[in-house]
Amino acid sequence: MSKTQRTREICALAPIVPVLVVDNAAQARSLAEALVAGGLPALEVTLRTPAALDAIRAMADVPGGVVGAGTLVTPEDVRAAKEAGAQFGVSPGATDILIAACEAEGLPLLPGAATASEAMRLLEKGYDMLKFFPAEASGGAPALKAIGAPLPQIKFCPTGGVSPENAKDYLSLSNVVCAGGSWVAPKKMVIDGDWAGIENLARAASKLMD
Repeated sequence: MSKTQRTREICALAPIVPVLVVDNAAQARSLAEALVAGGLPALEVTLRTPAALDAIRAMADVPGGVVGAGTLVTPEDVRAAKEAGAQFGVSPGATDILIAACEAEGLPLLPGAATASEAMRLLEKGYDMLKFFPAEASGGAPALKAIGAPLPQIKFCPTGGVSPENAKDYLSLSNVVCAGGSWVAPKKMVIDGDWAGIENLARAASKLMD
């Protein structure tokens, strides 16, 4: 099994992986249920808030969901995410120490890369499913298409500036499996507990590859 086979399987579950910044863990389960019901089972909870680990714990047993931890930077992040129930990890970039920590914990990793050299270094380590980040700031879909031409064996999940307006530009590329997006869980909808609205946004996003 390649080091990213499980990551690739998770990325292939739906066209969009919701990138979630959770401020209130009490809302996490309802948020996850709405996204999964809308057809987006793979969820990335970013470790950017004090509530993130508790949110992962709350989401970990939602039927049909696969919860992961985003913004992994240190081995401590990796261990805490795994202990909280994360089934995969996502990092903005990649370091040898971070990769070793994920492998030691058995946590499938979606490591970030923005250049051909970064992608090639990860490929040397056995990682062929990568996060293209920051996608829009790094040249968007045209840049990712260009990187993919000489590296067809690498697949990507572009994240960072992906929106309903440009998602199809990315998803139409042969080297893209899915994209990461935050628009499916707008902060106001989450605060208001508008789970039906979030489910509708998720359903629309789940059909982006149709």
